[in-house]
Amino acid sequence: MLIEPLHIAVPTAFFKDESLNVQGTIDHIKYLYSQGIKSVLVCGSTGEQHSLNLREKIDLLNAVLKEEELINNMEVLFGVSSIRQVEAVELAKAIRNTKIAGILLGYPPYILPSQEEALGYSEKIIDLTNKPTILYNNPKRTGFDLSLDSIIYLSMKEFVIGIKEAGNKDKIKTLKNKIHSSFYYYAGGEIDLEDKVKIGFNRLSSISGNISPDETKKWFMKMLRNEPITEQENLDITNILQHVYTGSPLVNLKRMINEKGIEIGICRSPLGNI
Repeated sequence: MLIEPLHIAVPTAFFKDESLNVQGTIDHIKYLYSQGIKSVLVCGSTGEQHSLNLREKIDLLNAVLKEEELINNMEVLFGVSSIRQVEAVELAKAIRNTKIAGILLGYPPYILPSQEEALGYSEKIIDLTNKPTILYNNPKRTGFDLSLDSIIYLSMKEFVIGIKEAGNKDKIKTLKNKIHSSFYYYAGGEIDLEDKVKIGFNRLSSISGNISPDETKKWFMKMLRNEPITEQENLDITNILQHVYTGSPLVNLKRMINEKGIEIGICRSPLGNI
């Protein structure tokens, strides 16, 4: 079971030639750990996992597993998704007998599987990893929308503990009436987060936490506890979100992380072309 209500979706570091910078990624995770963050998502969000080939994903996985202090003291989640099921399966096999705390199960972009095909893909990976699994539905980016019936069906599997829903947020209202109460609903990023919490989102896959981990976590936890947020806190978080989300969030994140002295590098083009 995953106990942390918030994880940080960390960007992947690249060198100037766009090759994978494993150490830069690890250094950023270490920074977040030093700031009191207890959970990170590696190779999951920010859209970069689909630019990584299987070998790069395995290299990133192995590097994280070698960091004993991090893997023993954090909930490290790993993103599993591929346009080819056979590659997602290989990654799932590599994760199974490790200390990775759980997976974020994404769906293939562009190819538009049927609901039945997506369920087969999901069940294969869930069964192979044997880890707590967060479903990741992001139709705007993938073109595929996991249906209510499919989510409800998968929620009955032993290891499926929640969903990161980046599509129609109102879907959560229906799911909460159909799925057991221990199921978690992850907001993807901070946009409209207060509205999402009001309708039932109760966990966060954070983007702005890469830059301001303490402020983002305190803001989210106050919302969860229905505690008042001060005017100054609102001003501070609004300023943080403007810096992250104005323009290309991933480009902004990497610029600000680099400014902290962590070599997260560049985005793979065409991101960062401007």
